Amino acid sequence: MGKNNYEDEEMTVELELENGEVVNCAIITILAVEGQDYIVLLPLDENGENQDGEVWFYRYSENPDDPNEEPELGFIDDDDEYERVSDAFDEYLDNCEFDELVDGQE
Repeated sequence: MGKNNYEDEEMTVELELENGEVVNCAIITILAVEGQDYIVLLPLDENGENQDGEVWFYRYSENPDDPNEEPELGFIDDDDEYERVSDAFDEYLDNCEFDELVDGQE
């Protein structure tokens, strides 16, 4: 098919920015922080790559009554809230790296 077979496995979402620009983002994970779900997105350029390693955090909510409905993404405008999500994501990354280290040991 294409040379990027892994893209089929990687979940992506198209995000429309306030200026109308549409950015394709890879979904890294969904974190639950204090009873609220947050989605962590990695913005990709037209080649499907991320140059600067910057991730975006959004509030994430699904309609429990209609699983087929598009999930809602909400902007985080509270600094403290953003900080909590950022900390949770750092912890998530630490756990991922830890798992890789453990798996990699002979």
